[in-house]
Order: sequence, then C-alpha cells, then structure tokens
Amino acid sequence: MDQLRVICFGEILYDYLADQAGEALASVQSWTPLPGGAPGNVACGLAKLGVRTAFLGCVGEDEAGRALISLCEGFGVDCRGVQWHPTAPTRRVYVLRDEGGDRSFAGFGDHPPDQFADAYIQGDALPEVLFQEADYFVFGTNCLAYPQSREAVFQALQWADQHHLKIVLDVNWRPSFWSNPEQAPDLLNPLWEQVDFVKLAKEEALWLWGTADAGVISRRLDSVEGVIVTSGGEAAISYCISDTVGQLDPFSLSVVDTTGAGDGFLAGFLYQLCQQGLTPLQEPKVVQSIIRYGAAVGALTTQKPGAIEAQPTSEEVGQFLATHANSSPS
Repeated sequence: MDQLRVICFGEILYDYLADQAGEALASVQSWTPLPGGAPGNVACGLAKLGVRTAFLGCVGEDEAGRALISLCEGFGVDCRGVQWHPTAPTRRVYVLRDEGGDRSFAGFGDHPPDQFADAYIQGDALPEVLFQEADYFVFGTNCLAYPQSREAVFQALQWADQHHLKIVLDVNWRPSFWSNPEQAPDLLNPLWEQVDFVKLAKEEALWLWGTADAGVISRRLDSVEGVIVTSGGEAAISYCISDTVGQLDPFSLSVVDTTGAGDGFLAGFLYQLCQQGLTPLQEPKVVQSIIRYGAAVGALTTQKPGAIEAQPTSEEVGQFLATHANSSPS
C-alpha cells in the first residue's frame, strides 16, 4: 500500500449493538460496543482490501477515541488528519436489531447529537497534503448536520476540487444526527454539481428523488459519472455508471447483522475503481463486475456482528466470488 488513493471524511464511533435481537429499546438488557461510523467503516474496509486510505475526522481524547484510531492504524489507515477534542466525547450510537439482523438506530444515550467530538472537526486544521496525494474523496451527509463540521467538509471539497480528486457522496441519511432534519435537502442541493459518484440506499433515493432507479436519478443530476442505489439485500442494486444502466440481484445469504453492509459495498466499489481506473467504466461488462465485487464485500460484511470487524480481505472476496460464479447480474 504505497500511494495514498482514498480520503474518507466524517465520523468514526462505537455502535452499541443490542444483545437481545427483536427487543424494543426499553427491553434491551445489554449492549456490545463495536467500531463503526460510515466513513471510518469505508476507510478500514478499503485498507483491509489493500488500498492505502486516509481517515479525516475528530474523536475525543478518551479511551474510545484512542481505541478507534489505534484500530484504524492497525489496518494501515493513514490517520495524519485525525483531530482530538479535549472535552467532547467520541460518539456512540445505540443500535437495535430485529430477528433477521436488520438494524435501526436508537439514539445517542445521554448526549445531544451535536455534543460529540466529530461535530467539532476544524476545517483550517485539515492537512492539504493528503489532497495532493489522493485520487478519491469520500464523505456523507452527517458531517453537514453541524456548523463546524459543515465548514470543514466545504474546505475539504474545495481542496478535492483544486487537486482534481474524484468526489464520492455516500448519502448515509441519519435524521437522528440532525437537530433540524428539514435543513438537509437545501444543504445537499448545491453539492450535486460537485460530486462525481453518488451512492444511496433505496429509502434515501425515494426520499430525495421519488425513485430508486439509478438511471433516472443520473439523468436528473446530469453532471455525475455514476449513481448506485442499494437495497440492503431485499431487492436488486440499481446502477448507472457512465452510459451503463443495469441491476444486480443480491447474493442470497443468511444474515447475522446488516450494520455496515452498505459501507462494505462502497469499499468494494472504490477498491475496484482504484484497481481498474476510470477508462474501463465505458465497458458494460467491466461495470457489472465492479458492482458485483462491491455486492460481494457488502454480503460478506453481514456474516458477523458489527461493521469493521466483519469486513473481508481481498482474498476472502475472491474466494466468495469463485464459489458464487453462477450468480450473474440481471
């Protein structure tokens, strides 16, 4: 992992996963803390696949923050851009699970959503040198929820544009992060012309565009190079990359925990872009294989509890695809 390829910007945190599946919040008796947070998940997922990746975020000067950054560094993630807040804690999110492994967010415990360290990342402390080295910049919408982190992502987007990085927006809509969720569409609207690739979950696509058809969304956005709409294993992945429009049926697997599956998909997709470059995206069969690879990473991530700990290596993905050679895009 020599050249820095991808920068992931945003939150890294602990998902407190309910030990009792199918229980309401008041009935959960115990929780298991597992590393998570979409940008942190993607960064670690890429590193485990063999792509040199940097994480930009802010954690508390607490045991949780130190453990998370140590975990990232252990996988080889470049953490030069991590900031440490002296008083605000590292974020924790409580996650409920149903009997099928699907998760739902149950809040942040005793802290308001805007009082965690990741809300206070400073734009003027971001290292521009990372943007001079990398090829891709990945961010989500949670960093837009707070004034200081919003200014930081605007600074990062400016540098990404200035240094000609491809910009990837993983919408990752979490209304619980926002004190006023109605702000989000207005903050997102100016960004569409800046991003090159957009990844959305089906419910996010319906919320923003009234359709889960990636081809329709791509035509409406006009300027993007790719749109991918995932459905959490319940329906086909819809994609429009360059001029290739298609669908991929999900892999049929028993699910342990869906936390981080979409982040695993994005890590797999970006891994393939780093491996193959952008020129082959004009070839439909190459696009299909890239989407299929991302789907395999996402599927494997559902086989263990949590997000980062469940992510596969490139060898594991290769073995999985070899045993599912007859599963082909529709």
